[in-house]
Amino acid sequence: MTILDKIIAQKRIEVAQRKEATPIAVLEQMPDFKRMGLSARDAVQEFRSSGIIAEFKRKSPSKGIINDTADVAETTQGYVRAGAAVLSVLTDEPFFGGTPADLQAARQANPSTPILRKDFVIDRYQLLEAKSWGADVVLLIAACLSPEEVGELSMQAHDLSLQVLLEVHDEEELDRSFNVNVDLVGVNNRNLKTFTTSIDTSLRLVERIPDTVAKITESGLHDADTMLTLFRAGFDGFLIGEAFMKTADPAAALQHIVTDFTSRMSTSTNLYSS
Repeated sequence: MTILDKIIAQKRIEVAQRKEATPIAVLEQMPDFKRMGLSARDAVQEFRSSGIIAEFKRKSPSKGIINDTADVAETTQGYVRAGAAVLSVLTDEPFFGGTPADLQAARQANPSTPILRKDFVIDRYQLLEAKSWGADVVLLIAACLSPEEVGELSMQAHDLSLQVLLEVHDEEELDRSFNVNVDLVGVNNRNLKTFTTSIDTSLRLVERIPDTVAKITESGLHDADTMLTLFRAGFDGFLIGEAFMKTADPAAALQHIVTDFTSRMSTSTNLYSS
């Protein structure tokens, strides 16, 4: 059994328990359920946007504890001040140390910034949770969903005014899972079997992603040079978490990479125009 298999098995148990504990009618009465959603796609594609989806993540199966002392409201506010276009907040507790309260705290602290609920969505109930907690975008991972499930969940997300980030790891996942209700496609550079990362995955897939969506590259992003390479290849956005969260000051780490990336972009533009 792979780590993904273990996560999904646990998620099925968790979702069943949540349905019992909090009926849909209760979720629909929560204040954020009727809130107008923000567009993550527009945020990363905006002309002057950094394109960075900055992630709050305490731990992961591959890295163990990354940062278990950071305050979610303080960190995400710092991310936004430093130039994050979108926030990503983990809500999986057993494997990533996240909670619904983390997403709710990030929402309250950042009312004008799109937020991705980063979790393993396998059921419509989780979309309703995401909406009620204040998320604007949900993650659908092609590796753990059938094409039919991706299609159905994407449509259900749109019915709730939630955008969809479809995560893929290879050409086969992209080709079988992409549908018209996907708003962003994220290419995860991490090999699920070996847990190694390589941006060659993103560079290989970028041309296959339709231009109708925002193109996001994920995992293994640590410096402005790598970001510039991927931006030139056609990516609109960059999902980065560990590189920031492993530092003593995640917001300062984001500010550094934004400044460096902006500088290199300016230098690159000047070179091309001269």
